[in-house]
Order: sequence, then structure tokens, then C-alpha cells
Amino acid sequence: MQIELYDEEKFLDTAQEELILNILQYAGGVLKIEDQAEMSVTLVDNDEIQAINKEYRSKDRPTDVISFAIEDESDNDDYSLDLRQFGIPRQLGDIIISFDQLKEQAHSYGHSLERELGFLCVHGFLHLNGYDHQNEADEKRMFSLQESILEGFGLER
Repeated sequence: MQIELYDEEKFLDTAQEELILNILQYAGGVLKIEDQAEMSVTLVDNDEIQAINKEYRSKDRPTDVISFAIEDESDNDDYSLDLRQFGIPRQLGDIIISFDQLKEQAHSYGHSLERELGFLCVHGFLHLNGYDHQNEADEKRMFSLQESILEGFGLER
């Protein structure tokens, strides 16, 4: 997978940047995402994610992660296949993570920053790939896969 990482405020150190890229590549392998697929991850502060959350979700508060999937369940798979036949890579979408929320949650859950960062990346990535937690069955399916990916990568609780 091709992953663009945007961290204009320099929240992350080099090891954390590598963690993001490596865990998303690992998750992509688990989901069998093609190598040419593209996506982005952006780190922001609470003010910026609150503004995004308000504009796109009508929720005027910060949140930890927001995913903007390019494909959704109403997309026609044949269209995506046709694009790939012309050499246009699959566009998964964008993950936006609040570094402020990341730090707060790592502290309150007793996780390392790396564990929480990995969790938020995988959570957002699964949303980009059609997973959700709107009902109990979907939540169980998504969270089980999420934990399996985190454990397989070595980021256990």
C-alpha cells in the first residue's frame, strides 16, 4: 500500500511514524489489500479535529479518529475494477487522528502511546475498508478483527 503521512506539527518521532506505516501495511496484508492501493493518515490537534467533526459529522466536540472512505457500500465493484484495469490505483481514503486525544486516551487506558496510536490507525483503517460498529454484530466483527491485527502485529494490551 502507498501511505501518505501528514504530521505538519511534528507530533510524532521517527519510530512512531514507522509504527503507523508498518501497522497499516500489516493490516493491509491481513485484509489482502493490493500493493497499489493508496491512503493517507493526518495527525492534528483537538481544535482541528473538532472543526472537522463539526463540519462533517455535526458533532461539535473533539474525537480521537475520523475516517473518510472513498469507497462505500453503494460503490459498484465493477467500476473499481475498471479503474484498476487502466492503471489507476484503488483509493482507500483518509484517516485523521487527534494527537491530543491519542495522548489522553493512552494515559487514561494505561496504554503506551504506541499501543494507542496503533489502535487508532487500525480502527480508522478498518472503517476505510467497510467495517463499522453501528450494531452489535458489526461491532463484534470489527473489534475482533481489530484486536487480532493488533495482537498479530505485537501491540497487545
